[in-house]
Amino acid sequence: MTNLSEQIADAINNKTKPRGALGALEDLAARVATIQGTVTPVLAKPAILVFAADHGLAREPVSAYPREVTAQMALNILAGGAGINVFCRQHGIDVVLTDAGVDWPGDKPEGMVDHWMGPGTASSLAGDAMTADEVEGCLTAGADVVDQEVDPDSTIVGFGELGIGNTSAASLIVSALTGLPLADCVGPGTGLAGSGLAKKLELLGAVQARHPQPATGRAALAMFGGYELAQMSGAMRRAYQTGRILMIDGFVATAALLAVWRDEPGILDNAVFCHESGEPGHTRVLAFLGVKPLVSLGMRLGEGTGCAVAYPLIASAVAFLTEMASFDQAGVSTGEPEAQAA
Repeated sequence: MTNLSEQIADAINNKTKPRGALGALEDLAARVATIQGTVTPVLAKPAILVFAADHGLAREPVSAYPREVTAQMALNILAGGAGINVFCRQHGIDVVLTDAGVDWPGDKPEGMVDHWMGPGTASSLAGDAMTADEVEGCLTAGADVVDQEVDPDSTIVGFGELGIGNTSAASLIVSALTGLPLADCVGPGTGLAGSGLAKKLELLGAVQARHPQPATGRAALAMFGGYELAQMSGAMRRAYQTGRILMIDGFVATAALLAVWRDEPGILDNAVFCHESGEPGHTRVLAFLGVKPLVSLGMRLGEGTGCAVAYPLIASAVAFLTEMASFDQAGVSTGEPEAQAA
């Protein structure tokens, strides 16, 4: 009896096409089939979970945008006007926005999942951004979002974020958990350049210098992370535990996954990295993990937009595997193996 990987390979190779003619879509189809443990995988009720929160470190000049933009953009998502709304409407994907810790200027609006931990984290320049208890609370909250807000029949979940300053947190987490130099992990974020980018690196270097090397992903989240990163990590772990396909967005989402991977490396088996961000640190952490993104479009918006844009590619991979005729079904000659190789 052939094993599952052989069955998947046979199913792909016996479609009415030359072997390898669909390129990376064939690898993607094999990944999805392996995650679901079947040669007939199904994509059902896709959802993208967006976690929003503020950062104490964002009171320093680490972003081209002021801290209050987090709340303003959360309102934009609620109103359906953000990039993630546009792409998800286009492809029939549900959007779930969670308030993990936005610093609202007034009353909190309705329409979000409420896992508010406070008006943003402490500044990692002064100490740990979160307490250990806050990290555990965030991990639990993220798992609850998957359990309570994602349709039980959903087979694929994407992850995005919103939070001014969170590329700084991601840079610190990635550097700490991979050993990559901080200078290789720090990028423009919302658009810093020149002296602004140099100042960001200087500040993050000062943050890194005052913290020890974290022994676990949880410790890295406590030292540097935001509430949204930690809740996203908890949601990713739950999606993995429930056997779903994980669509990973850009740099910040990859940092959240890295924190889970450090403690639970098997999660990488279920993760599809949707795009290569315009953040230079993302290219390096993808190489560290040994994974290839589906597309590279220079995007660095966040919000899960890379997941929404890449989702049709995953759907195409599943469609050809489950719907395309085999040589036998179509009555098409396979030809000689030597001819195919030529």
